Amino acid sequence: MFTLKAFVFAVLLVGALGHQHHPSDPLQAQLPVLVQDPIHARQQPFTGPTWTEKYGPQIDSSFSGPLSFSHLPYARCLDSVDTNFDIAVLGLPFDTAVTYRPGARFGPYAIRSGSRRQRDARGYTLSWAHDPFAEGQTIIDCGDVPVNPFDNALAVDQMEVAYSTLLARPAARNATVNPVTSLLARDGLEHPRIVSLGGDHTIVLPILRSLNKVYGPISVIHFDAHLDTWPAYPGQATEQSRVTHGTFFYLAQEEGLLGNNSIHGGIRCKLANDAEVGFQVISTDDIDDLGIPTIIKKIRQRIGDSPVYLSLDIDVIDPGLAPATGTPEAGGWTTRELKRIIRGLAGLNFVGADIVEVAPAYDNAEITGIAAADFVHDFLSMLMTKAPPAKPGHH
Repeated sequence: MFTLKAFVFAVLLVGALGHQHHPSDPLQAQLPVLVQDPIHARQQPFTGPTWTEKYGPQIDSSFSGPLSFSHLPYARCLDSVDTNFDIAVLGLPFDTAVTYRPGARFGPYAIRSGSRRQRDARGYTLSWAHDPFAEGQTIIDCGDVPVNPFDNALAVDQMEVAYSTLLARPAARNATVNPVTSLLARDGLEHPRIVSLGGDHTIVLPILRSLNKVYGPISVIHFDAHLDTWPAYPGQATEQSRVTHGTFFYLAQEEGLLGNNSIHGGIRCKLANDAEVGFQVISTDDIDDLGIPTIIKKIRQRIGDSPVYLSLDIDVIDPGLAPATGTPEAGGWTTRELKRIIRGLAGLNFVGADIVEVAPAYDNAEITGIAAADFVHDFLSMLMTKAPPAKPGHH
């Protein structure tokens, strides 16, 4: 039986449907139609504006697009012989010389993933009062070195050859305008600088071998929970087993790759015999006893004007703040403390830098990957800043 209530409902329904097909609001009429008649859609050729005409250039969101560090231009630099740059981000996915937990071969991926919210269009930071992407230097992501996962001797050679290949490229900018490395290099030429994404800490041995060809022995600022200056384990000193993520500085000293004014920061391991290799040591506890300004002063005085390489093992950070690492040690520095120390090192003669031992299998909510990516952004500012930045709000 057709009641008055049913009649009213039918009238309202027809009115609502009519409003959908004939919107009276001009703005509403311009919006995309959420649901279309599939038959009607198939019959109509595309006559509307193209993507570029309607929405502009195809710009990746923070969560989309190819995975490069901070959405930087990506190139397979080892193949692209004509690709020049001033600073390259280079992945070294090697982790077959660890002594505890493996997984750092995925570190380059995790660090790049942690950088996805960063981009060159928004690179300015209050703490640095600086935007590393606005300095006119060419910064690109050179991808990963295809490292052999079965033969460590081969892998170390591959990393050395790859690093040396890129280091030998001419810098993209005119060195006579603002020379940096040409004043330090033995050949007097301007060489690019490389920020390496590890990988376990063994990657520093082939890097130091490559840098030695250009600069000779260099100083190292080494942030780590561990010294990494130990000889091979007794009774296990085969040629390959001597090369681990805890022995590479010992080997570098044997090969004459290190200057005698290198320094550790953040050390808190249980083994502390470091005299033979020649590093000075700043312990984790020194941040409480000396304070950050004194630590910065000690590092700067130790390094002086020598060419210097910065190596940052993520386990220098307390595992409560950076759990994804192969050899965690309780009681480390905070992310903020180390970022402040790095800012205080600006103006030293840096020839390269790395961040290592990020093993994302042990991470939670990308805590470690995000922290590592932020350190890399600090490296970019550090490499371009001639003096420590003033405190925000001070001139």
